[in-house]
Amino acid sequence: MDKIILKRMQFYGYHGLLPEENTLGQRFYVDADLHLSLKKAGESDAMEDSVHYGEVYEKIKDIVEKKSFHLIEALAEAIADELFISFELLEACTIHVTKPDPPIPGYYESVAVEIYRERTK
Repeated sequence: MDKIILKRMQFYGYHGLLPEENTLGQRFYVDADLHLSLKKAGESDAMEDSVHYGEVYEKIKDIVEKKSFHLIEALAEAIADELFISFELLEACTIHVTKPDPPIPGYYESVAVEIYRERTK
């Protein structure tokens, strides 16, 4: 399957279990792999035969920056749901959400979740 890849989109959001996460907010990174056939778009050179990645970015930005979730799992699910609603050519997607600075003790680079969803017919 072909795919369109959006890597390391950075947003500021208010997601987490702790009250300070919902008050102060923090950075989040999102990667999205959009699975669809790109053959027709490659042959036609027409935008209507593909998914406009600028519009994908804006949809993801709205979810990350304007909504609040306790879990990044729920954030990833909301992103996948919105992409399927908005882009009928999309057959499947992989959404990777990274929280680089979670308020937990220890030494690590980040925490993240990754989900893979297919369009249900």
